[in-house]
Amino acid sequence: MIDKQIDLLQKQIQKLEVKGMDLEAWKSSTIVLLERIFGENNQRVKHIDAIKYDYSSWSLRDATGSVSQLDSCKKRGKEILEACINELENFGLPENVLKEQESFNIIINALEEELTVSQYREIKKIITADMEIEEKKQVLDEALKDCGADTQKTILIDILTHAHIAENI
Repeated sequence: MIDKQIDLLQKQIQKLEVKGMDLEAWKSSTIVLLERIFGENNQRVKHIDAIKYDYSSWSLRDATGSVSQLDSCKKRGKEILEACINELENFGLPENVLKEQESFNIIINALEEELTVSQYREIKKIITADMEIEEKKQVLDEALKDCGADTQKTILIDILTHAHIAENI
């Protein structure tokens, strides 16, 4: 898994060298990737998001510099991603990310075990839908009612009795 993540980060580094690359588009895709690997609201994402052209009057007057502003932004992005790769190679994923993945897997496994394929697809569709949280809760409530009270209870029991959950309460 870490090898795939490192490969994706290396591809982001390679995108920096593409002629005519769009810095903002690169930042957006890199942020999505880093949030997927390291979780949301992490420093790596903040560092990538902070990469910006310097439009101050001083930097605009300094036409004698040997490095363009875009090159400077690319260099910073590359250094951040190389640090991320080194971290993954030497330390693996951070503990909090591993715990989040484990918790996510427990929930998904409980749903897959107790629901039919069509019920699972419906629940997944609702969870990933772009709607207000209150509306999502109502639609999800209806879908779970259709699964039956015994199924709901079994899913909850499967989640709550998993060893990983017991260790972290």
